[in-house]
Amino acid sequence: MAPRNLSHVTEFILVGVSDLPELQVPLFFVFLVIYLLTAAGNLGIITLTTVDSRLQTPMYFFLRHLAVINFGNSTVIAPKMLVNFLVSKKTTLYYECATQLGGFLVFIVAEIFMLAVMAYDRYVAICNPLLYMVVVSRRVCLLLVSLTYFYGFCTAIVVSSCVFSVSYCSSKKINHFYCDNVPLLALSCSDTYLPETVVFISAATNLFFSMTIVLVSYFNIVLSILRIRSAEGRKKAFSTCASHMMAVTVFYGTLLFMYLQPQTNHSLDTDKMASVFYTLVIPMLNPMIYSLRNKDVKAALKRFMTNPCDSFKSL
Repeated sequence: MAPRNLSHVTEFILVGVSDLPELQVPLFFVFLVIYLLTAAGNLGIITLTTVDSRLQTPMYFFLRHLAVINFGNSTVIAPKMLVNFLVSKKTTLYYECATQLGGFLVFIVAEIFMLAVMAYDRYVAICNPLLYMVVVSRRVCLLLVSLTYFYGFCTAIVVSSCVFSVSYCSSKKINHFYCDNVPLLALSCSDTYLPETVVFISAATNLFFSMTIVLVSYFNIVLSILRIRSAEGRKKAFSTCASHMMAVTVFYGTLLFMYLQPQTNHSLDTDKMASVFYTLVIPMLNPMIYSLRNKDVKAALKRFMTNPCDSFKSL
């Protein structure tokens, strides 16, 4: 139990990506461009998969919600980060910090399992195409997406409550550009064994189960593709999941690098670079990955740009 004379902080100071004064304005413009591209790309995917009648399938339903999650995750992080590049006092209020951590956890956990849901969707589409619309019905799609958001919300409540249950004293400088678990717990002046254990178990469990779903799905997908006799058939089957495979590889690769590195090599500066990647860069890249390699999305964008009214009329 922490001593009673500990003071309770009312605000934290975010160090940011870099504390060098000469880098603040250039970094502001770099991350402003990244955020604007992220917002434009994900809102574009959300719009196209909502209004275009040819994109009303389970695959694009899940892609729409991945775009919602990517936009939400970057919006939880980027605005405060951009403001801090331009102000001298880079503070965040205690409850503002807790809210940001909770919002980040909702979306990052939801993304982990949305990618797993999308892998299952591709597995059914390729391995059981005749039963696809039965197995992945609209009701099942709504259930899977609802569970993903609900689980992300529950995880956020539990983990953020544990992180903010410890005592924070005189030290309030967070070596990060947003309120995250590890740099926050590093500031605590009370015992952090329980929250650190909860954070580790939560991260390890989520990664294990989601990666298991992804790996099992793609193992069966690869086996099914290899059984296809024609080269054209194999190419067509592979093209339906190539974008998702690329997005999964980038996302899980970054998370594994961050959470599974040895404790002796663990660095908060390394964490910051990894965090930039999965909170801002990956949400920017995902719309590009899914649109540049997807003929349906490119065709829908062309139809929308040519005659947007037609897209709405077709609903």
